[in-house]
Amino acid sequence: MTEKGSDAKFETALAADGFAVAMKSMDPSMVVDDHTHDFEVRGLVTEGHFNITVGGQTTRYAAGDRFEMAAGCVHSEEIGPDGVTFVVGRRDP
Repeated sequence: MTEKGSDAKFETALAADGFAVAMKSMDPSMVVDDHTHDFEVRGLVTEGHFNITVGGQTTRYAAGDRFEMAAGCVHSEEIGPDGVTFVVGRRDP
């Protein structure tokens, strides 16, 4: 689990950069096939972990890790056995 202070700093930075900020949780062992978003994403994992695959390359993100994704990026997600919770910022391109 990340420290609350780092969550708050991350959220403040997101808001300053024009991102809408929310908390999101995903169920354990969930798999989300290839998809895209029509918005830019920045996130900070607060609990659990998940894998994001882009262009055949899989990266694991666990508590304390940050991730970014451009609008329109094709990706899939595989959630860890304990689920995942993260702070997420969304910004229209």
